[in-house]
Amino acid sequence: MITRYALFDGKIHEGQTDAFRAAVLAEILPKWRQFPGALSVRVTFAESRDDGAPEYPMILAISYPDLPSVEAALASPVRTEARAATEAVLARFFTGKIHHHVTTAHEYAPL
Repeated sequence: MITRYALFDGKIHEGQTDAFRAAVLAEILPKWRQFPGALSVRVTFAESRDDGAPEYPMILAISYPDLPSVEAALASPVRTEARAATEAVLARFFTGKIHHHVTTAHEYAPL
């Protein structure tokens, strides 16, 4: 399985955490869920971090069966719509940048 992560590196505007999270779920998540070929969409909101660790108030993980599926999703019109929705929410609530990482995922059950 291939997982593409979006790390939101920055800060939520003071006092806007709940509004940011609500806007992400209401305005952007429906677009992310429409990506063709996506097997799962995971939105995670930060609760805490180690001292000195970078601030990632949100991490998005979308999993696909293979790299061609990732490429198809990134070339789809839905991505353009998702990007516009993301930019609109970030403009209201977030200062920072987003960077993406594509990984090969391996999952193991605990012992």
